[in-house]
Amino acid sequence: MRRRWYDFRQGHGIYLIFILSFANFILIFHRLLIERVEVLEEIFPNLWSFIIVFVLIYIPVAILIGAWHRRTQLKVDIEVAIRQNPIWAKMFRTLIDIQTGKASKEEIEKARKFLMSIESRVDNVW
Repeated sequence: MRRRWYDFRQGHGIYLIFILSFANFILIFHRLLIERVEVLEEIFPNLWSFIIVFVLIYIPVAILIGAWHRRTQLKVDIEVAIRQNPIWAKMFRTLIDIQTGKASKEEIEKARKFLMSIESRVDNVW
């Protein structure tokens, strides 16, 4: 049941709500700007013409902003996420300790069992 709840949140939060909010944004934008400004209403006589022009402009701009984010901000996002997650910190510390010879056999075995338990859950899904 918890996995289905997670799947629901992912499907809703990433995909469905994106489509619904995008459509909602277009409709509100059209209603509050295009229908109230006569010059714009003459340029976009119906909703479909506005949608086509809007999408043709909006998607490339969103792609450019997304590429900028990936190149400049993603490192910051990942660093903040890792800093907030003690499990990641422990796993990275254990890896460093293993590589430098500072980890005990018990720590190595504990980390190994933990990772294997995660792998076994993933294998069951696939």
